[in-house]
Amino acid sequence: MIQGVNKLMQPTALDGVKALQAPDVKSVGGPSFSEVLSQAIESVNNQQNHADVLTEALASGQAPDLHTVMIAAEKASISFQLMVQIRNKAMEAYQEVMRMQV
Repeated sequence: MIQGVNKLMQPTALDGVKALQAPDVKSVGGPSFSEVLSQAIESVNNQQNHADVLTEALASGQAPDLHTVMIAAEKASISFQLMVQIRNKAMEAYQEVMRMQV
């Protein structure tokens, strides 16, 4: 019985066993998370700026019609609300990870 255990403890008994290796991680080639986030923030900012320009044009009598101004303002508002909700979900996920015990 002890002889069987002694054979297992010898280094030659593990010669045929391969070491575990991490799988190869291949990059997708797309933009990074920070780039996507920056582009989304820039898009929301551009929509808000466009709505502001149209609102000022309406106030000065240069805007084509009220409908265009209202649609631009609502698009900017909805985009901003979506960005805030994404930020909230990201913060909740971060806080959940930080609460995990190691």
